[in-house]
Amino acid sequence: MPSRQSGDSTLIWRKSKASTADTECIELAETKQSVLVRDSRDPVGVVLAFSPAQWSSFLQRLREDDGLSRG
Repeated sequence: MPSRQSGDSTLIWRKSKASTADTECIELAETKQSVLVRDSRDPVGVVLAFSPAQWSSFLQRLREDDGLSRG
């Protein structure tokens, strides 16, 4: 999982609707090649880059570990 400095002003970053201004959370941006993740409190800091397959696998694992997977 490569990391890099956040600097692309064309990316559209989003965070969970459940987040409030005072909570620590991550933000996501998507490109054709990657799902990018950064700390919402450090928008110019390091960005982690995942392939779409890696990100999907990660989310599936979270669902399974939390008992949220019904299938």
